[in-house]
Amino acid sequence: MTEELTLANATLVFPDETVTGSIRIVGEYIADIDTGATVPAGAIDCEGDYICPGLVELHTDNLERHIQPRPKVDWPHAAAILAHDAELASTGITTVFDAMRVGSIPSGAARYGKYARGLSQELWELREQDALKISHFLHLRAEVCSETLVEELDEFGPEDRVGLVSLMDHTPGQRQFRDISKLEAYVKGKHAMDDDMFLQHVARLKGLRDAHGEKHEVETVKAARRFGAVLASHDDTTEDQVKVSAGHGIRLAEFPTTVEAARACHDHDIKVMMGAPNIIRGGSHSGNVAARELAELGHLDIMSSDYVPSALLLSAVRLGEMWGDMARGLKTVTLSPALAAGLQDRGELRKDARADLIRFRMRGSVPALSAVWSRGQRVA
Repeated sequence: MTEELTLANATLVFPDETVTGSIRIVGEYIADIDTGATVPAGAIDCEGDYICPGLVELHTDNLERHIQPRPKVDWPHAAAILAHDAELASTGITTVFDAMRVGSIPSGAARYGKYARGLSQELWELREQDALKISHFLHLRAEVCSETLVEELDEFGPEDRVGLVSLMDHTPGQRQFRDISKLEAYVKGKHAMDDDMFLQHVARLKGLRDAHGEKHEVETVKAARRFGAVLASHDDTTEDQVKVSAGHGIRLAEFPTTVEAARACHDHDIKVMMGAPNIIRGGSHSGNVAARELAELGHLDIMSSDYVPSALLLSAVRLGEMWGDMARGLKTVTLSPALAAGLQDRGELRKDARADLIRFRMRGSVPALSAVWSRGQRVA
């Protein structure tokens, strides 16, 4: 028998407004939506709580944190994936694009190897067992400043649920690391490098970019098309870089680092995504443009939790408060990322959409979740 659930007397969050009403779920989908504060027999009285579409997360490093909770600690992968999945569900995220790096440097002081193919296979095995609470896709972060990008991309195909591919370029002296002192502090701390080792590391990365960068960009664009995935840029800093992104057919920009780049993105019809921690902290930890500034200028479309899953809902609420429009704030974590990723069946409260929903109320200035549903099933 198909299960039914009615949530009544709720503040329903639509893309452009919030309205008091009720929503009826039948099986995995939204069956009906009504307005008004009436509580039908058998319905749950939400007492004015917000009912919002489940959050859609396009870029999170959270799985990597579970896989490697400490340097040189490789946690059992199935356990890490399940913990990651449960954590995201508990924060209201019902669709996630799990970020996995492709492109490695297998030798040298700051060497790192490939992992995405094996880890994604373990993820899909758990999905086939119906062991996951929420919907997962892959986000392959293609590091052009590497040695093995092409061969690692070749290990994936259209069957691998690769929904997003981002062009990453961490060459020192540009994009995220225009200020090399920021890179120096990070790398020395992580890899215990001295001054000479760091200089050698920088030279090596620049050499890799010179030797492979152009080819890696071309092959990444081809791979995204082969996967049927959305192609994104990362850390665009200048108008010229945005022009290159537009030439690749990119329509999503992750974390542009300057107002100039964000403005150019909108000029080229590229959606701008920023990190939720940037909003909550009041600025970028890397010294780049503040997300709030872009929001005030109208150059921000989508939020990502980045490295703090619980930050996603909070950042959207903060934006709603700043704009004086809660629906607009919450759209940055629901419908806007869903459409940017090409997902037409979620991110909005409407008849026949997936019943991915969250219920929350404000506790002072903080949203407190009380329930999360994925495909009509309570998962948190």
